[in-house]
Amino acid sequence: MGKRLQSKYKINRRLGENLWGRPKSPVNRREYGPGQHGQRRKKPTDFGIQLAAKQKLKGYYGNIGEKQFRRYFDVATNRKGDTGENLIELLERRLDAVIYRAKFVPTVFAARQFVNHGHVTVNGQRVTIPSYMLRDGDVVEVRQKSREIPMVLEATVSVERDVPDYIDVDNGKMTVKFVRGPKLADVPYPVQMEPKLVIEYYSR
Repeated sequence: MGKRLQSKYKINRRLGENLWGRPKSPVNRREYGPGQHGQRRKKPTDFGIQLAAKQKLKGYYGNIGEKQFRRYFDVATNRKGDTGENLIELLERRLDAVIYRAKFVPTVFAARQFVNHGHVTVNGQRVTIPSYMLRDGDVVEVRQKSREIPMVLEATVSVERDVPDYIDVDNGKMTVKFVRGPKLADVPYPVQMEPKLVIEYYSR
């Protein structure tokens, strides 16, 4: 957890993009990568482009581990329909992603920690697994004692992000209903995500 939190902005600089669209991102000041060789310009290969697309998608959701991310890809491949769209839907069904989308916390890293610490319930049952997969109609609620946490109070009134229409948020009750699985075009990414390149990476 701590390692991920400390490296969240390194992800931005390494990829050269402001993944979460946050004003504090160092990419806003320095577009080159971290480290003494960060300013070197290299022409990316096809493999490099595909790898960057995978790292960008993994990083956006809190730097998901490679084994877990590969499992999402395998599940997406075995489902009917477009693999890229399936992959995005699976990632958006994660409990920590929905907490982040609902603006109950300021970052996806905070969302993971928020769930880990037992601050939310799903359909009335306490859930502490950030990767818990929500189904259509599931209702997530911030527990009563957790609603006064300063981070939560600040995040709910933030205008930094928009709430997508595939979740239904009630800020008064601090609940969010997962309405439906989204398509890529429905997800409010601040940067362009390219799941087709991720598929190409794993299909080599």
